[in-house]
Amino acid sequence: MAKARGRRKKTARTGLRDRARTAARWLRRGALGLVIAAVAWVAIYAVVPVPVTPYMISERLRLGSPLDRDWIPIEAMNPDLLRAVVAAEDANFCLHWGFDMSAIRAAIAEGARRGGSTISQQTVKNAFLWHGRSWLRKALEAAMTPVMELIWSKRRVLEVYLNIAEFDEGVFGAEAASLHYFGVSADALTPAQAARLAAVLPDPQGRSASQPSDFLASRARSIESGAATIRTDGRDDCFAD
Repeated sequence: MAKARGRRKKTARTGLRDRARTAARWLRRGALGLVIAAVAWVAIYAVVPVPVTPYMISERLRLGSPLDRDWIPIEAMNPDLLRAVVAAEDANFCLHWGFDMSAIRAAIAEGARRGGSTISQQTVKNAFLWHGRSWLRKALEAAMTPVMELIWSKRRVLEVYLNIAEFDEGVFGAEAASLHYFGVSADALTPAQAARLAAVLPDPQGRSASQPSDFLASRARSIESGAATIRTDGRDDCFAD
């Protein structure tokens, strides 16, 4: 009887190990499947306009009304807008591979007073993930950013960013924002108007490009000057015509 009990215990342990190995194998397969799906998703958006983003869906539900957005190719955007947004959000956009390490170090040194996200990181967050400060989202953003940089051109990154960024409550993309604030298409913006749109980006629901506060007007003038600088020193080479 003792031998029988021993055999049953051994059989149970063997069965448990087999189930654990099977579960681990399926977990590995599942993780690999998620990685392949994520890479495929990034690759698709390299050529296909982004139809909607998780944040857009949440805003549509919150507002209870259709969003104002209109996808346009980067060729239909005034180059002044491209340079203004890069000058405002990520002046070294053409020089890094998705992460600006000097900006990250400065952000860590200054704590919450300063952000260190690049346009590439913001594009990943806006296109594929959700808004918020969770460690999971930041980890996914860190993993997906170099994948996107590897597959997409810098010009494509900027094109997608400017088509899905929020510029006012329920207003997404450069074309909708240009019409909303100034009544002109994105290819007809003046340098000053382009700089004001760029100045809105950090706080789109709290700032207005058409009725700028003193702070925003001052910030826009600084951005306009910065845009001229990156045009002169060649830091627009990766996205300029």
